[in-house]
Amino acid sequence: MNDYEKAVALWKKRHIATGAELAEAMNGHSIFFAYHSGKIENDRITYNDTREIFEYDSVTSYTGDLRTLFEIRNARDANELLLEAFDEKRPLDEQLICEFQRLLTQNTYDTRRWQLGERPGEYKRHDYVTGRDEIGASPENIGEEMEELLSEFKDIPDEKALIAAAYFHVKFENIHPFADGNGRTGRLVMNYILLLHDHPPIVIHEEDRKAYYSALEAWDEGQDLEPMLSFLREQTGKTWKKQIERVSAGRKQ
Repeated sequence: MNDYEKAVALWKKRHIATGAELAEAMNGHSIFFAYHSGKIENDRITYNDTREIFEYDSVTSYTGDLRTLFEIRNARDANELLLEAFDEKRPLDEQLICEFQRLLTQNTYDTRRWQLGERPGEYKRHDYVTGRDEIGASPENIGEEMEELLSEFKDIPDEKALIAAAYFHVKFENIHPFADGNGRTGRLVMNYILLLHDHPPIVIHEEDRKAYYSALEAWDEGQDLEPMLSFLREQTGKTWKKQIERVSAGRKQ
């Protein structure tokens, strides 16, 4: 088996069914996910600050800006919602996605966005695009496009979890439904889809952001999902590499 297959097999052996079990299984991975997901878009985020906020809800000797501090604290709140939603097996719908985005972006919208009427937890009211090709649905079409996307997530078999999560992520980022926080929201929701279907969550490592952006562009330009699937398989193995090595070492003893 390759590392991706080993990671999935190890995860499935745990038979995780509750939020408490999920928190235990993820252990330090929640911190790594928040750090890497945040740093992809904000280079001022550090692992030590993220760890301190997740573990102690405070930081020592912090010299950065308040927005960065809020973004880290928001990631902690969004992670708590992830655990609660998993415990309740909440279905993926627009309300839950908006809740994730609201928690991830509260107190971080800049003055210009606020004056234009943009609010955390609400779809964008003006055109905000992303990427080299300026991708993003117009505000008047977001509700319809999100409803259509979510309608495709009915009765997904567990063995199709990665395909479903990858498809959601590229489509969500293509729609770009919020004024801010689309990347962080999309990555968190992608993991929620995986968790609901007994698949290990994935840390998209910030040092691999170029490959990540290339996979997103492959969808934007030609609706090619394979680059994202390949990227996510590689990131899954990388995310759980230490656990894989620990199990392998134990078997050799």
